[in-house]
Amino acid sequence: MGMNGAMLLECKDIMFQYPGADTPVFKDLACGLRTPGFHALFGPSGVGKTTLARMIAGEIKGFSGQIASEQMNNILYSYNLERLPGWYSVGDHLAEITPSSNKDKIDDLIGFFGLRACLDSRFAQMSLGQQNRTNLTRYLLQDFDLLIMDESLANVDEVTREQIILKIKEMFPARCFLYISHNVLEVSKFCNQILVLRSVHKTPQAMSVVGQDYTEGKPLKKQDLELTMLEVVHAA
Repeated sequence: MGMNGAMLLECKDIMFQYPGADTPVFKDLACGLRTPGFHALFGPSGVGKTTLARMIAGEIKGFSGQIASEQMNNILYSYNLERLPGWYSVGDHLAEITPSSNKDKIDDLIGFFGLRACLDSRFAQMSLGQQNRTNLTRYLLQDFDLLIMDESLANVDEVTREQIILKIKEMFPARCFLYISHNVLEVSKFCNQILVLRSVHKTPQAMSVVGQDYTEGKPLKKQDLELTMLEVVHAA
């Protein structure tokens, strides 16, 4: 947190209703991220996690209130089941869309994400888990200040998912991530700040819980993790 308490990302007085909907998605929503790190956006289905993510990324306009970001010029939004163009092989696509300053990371990420065998394949020929990992890789190869991962690893098995999260935290310690997941154990264990979105009928509509922010080699007490999980569940 800056000396003046400034947030990296702040959402204030957000009101939003989809055209034709009976109830608003957000009413006086206020939340924010204080520091870089691996953070989460958590909450029950239908509470507006994807809507908020797309607002932060600038994909949804027409809401009232403001979203302000400090030193976050490049916000990217990645989601589960996102498609890559069908006419490229994965290797060609990654080579084409990676800025030259990041080309040296391609090999490391491909090896780590287990994508070497897929480089000559087209996107449609791969399993859903491989597609998820490829899609996430292409985002990690961009220049970003904040990467929103909307269920980005939903089709990847749990062990691999944990390894990927740890690798991301190790490779990009100074960047900001917002991970949308339904997995209370995962967000409690790996995330630094957990933004819990609640129903529009609850006040406040968002609460912030401090996660365990686990990284490789850091001690983690089972009891502390369980307390965080309880806090997240109660907040929701």
